[in-house]
Amino acid sequence: MKFQRLFLSITLMTFGAVAFSQSLQQSAPPSNAQKSFDAMKSLAGTWQGPVTTDPKMEGMGDGAHTQVTLRVTSRGNALVHEMKEASTPDDPARYDHPVTMFYLDSDRLNLVHYCDAGNRPHMIARTSPDGRTIEFDFVDISGSTQYGHMQHAVFTIIDSNHHTEDWTYLMSGDKSVRAHIDLQRAK
Repeated sequence: MKFQRLFLSITLMTFGAVAFSQSLQQSAPPSNAQKSFDAMKSLAGTWQGPVTTDPKMEGMGDGAHTQVTLRVTSRGNALVHEMKEASTPDDPARYDHPVTMFYLDSDRLNLVHYCDAGNRPHMIARTSPDGRTIEFDFVDISGSTQYGHMQHAVFTIIDSNHHTEDWTYLMSGDKSVRAHIDLQRAK
């Protein structure tokens, strides 16, 4: 009988310690990467707005409208970002239709851009102190850079219905083209 009481006491203390440890882990504050990812996921929906480029690009006149769709997927573990010119049909085989994936890996928010140029640049996020600006810095790339590649991206959350995106494309010869998109949530 003494052995059963001792065994029961040890078992209860073990379960109590495990439960306490789990509650401590659950109450730990989220990392900056998790906060940034949550902020990005809050942008889920359809967005429209004008794009401007610097320098001006042929076919991308100032004020051309872009449609961006963001969708949370994989049980909240990934965010899909799709971009296309608002006036074009949804035909990614004929028109530009880049896809960008966001995901957490440990304490880093990652971006992989599946570019129409046939490559996949990988970037890592930095977050501003106020949490409203999430800036992605280039890390590495898969695929050819013959036609250039995305080099940098910045998402600025103004409010729940307005955000901006700034994308920097590095062309062959190291010439940068910047695109600024001022997006409003579609009604």
